[in-house]
Amino acid sequence: MLVVVLVGCSLVKVAYGQATPIVFRLLDGYFDFDEVQSPRVRTALDDAMAWHRRTQLPDYVDQLARAELELQSDTTPERVCAWFGDLRRRADTVAQQVAPAVAEIGQSLTAAQVVHMEKHIAEKNADWRGDHLQRDPEKRRKAMVKRIGGLAEMLYGDLDDAQREMVVRSVAGSPQDSDMLYGERLRRQHDAVALARRLSSGNLGRDEAVAQVRALFRSIDRSPNEAFRHHAERVLSYECAFASALHNSTSTAQRRAAAQKLKGYEGDLRALIAEAAS
Repeated sequence: MLVVVLVGCSLVKVAYGQATPIVFRLLDGYFDFDEVQSPRVRTALDDAMAWHRRTQLPDYVDQLARAELELQSDTTPERVCAWFGDLRRRADTVAQQVAPAVAEIGQSLTAAQVVHMEKHIAEKNADWRGDHLQRDPEKRRKAMVKRIGGLAEMLYGDLDDAQREMVVRSVAGSPQDSDMLYGERLRRQHDAVALARRLSSGNLGRDEAVAQVRALFRSIDRSPNEAFRHHAERVLSYECAFASALHNSTSTAQRRAAAQKLKGYEGDLRALIAEAAS
């Protein structure tokens, strides 16, 4: 939800309105819901989106309005990291809200569906390795340059040659260790599958099930792996500095284009709020 609202979709209103079928298809790919589970999952998603539209979108509108103003001035690494912290807090609010529904659906899973989940994860991991863990270091570097440059241009429009070179230098000097990132990905997936297996066993009461789902969400936000936490902190600090430097290199026209893009998102969200109130 946060990504759709604050980062990348030029059709926020349309995407938001289609969130239930989009997310349902994603989840169904993991679990292959049966005819009893499917309507329950769709209802849970509808309820989550109704809550989100009613309680969270006004805050997102305020956040976007502030961002539009801040985009017109230079920034600092500290301010960029503060924005990231704001997004993490909003994501945590959503996670805490949906935890009971996640626990309830998890308790309806069968052992066969947990196995299906494992197989689907293995397929997704093969795709991830192809995109992020190329054996050729040069191919891996170029793929990362393309991803980061694409994200920047999604906000600012076309980058100039000097800015593209900044992206190249940033990737070359990045402390990010893709192998360590993949290890953390596997750790999270292992914990998620283990939780799905516990939920599906029928041995957990409702309160304990919800508590374990929330604990999983916390472990995603803050890894129990101390080495990875330190690595993630270094990467975040580095990327905040790069994002700050790149923003400070942008022209008035690029900043205006970025502000206009966020203004469009803000308008879409205001329309969604108005629809919910009518």
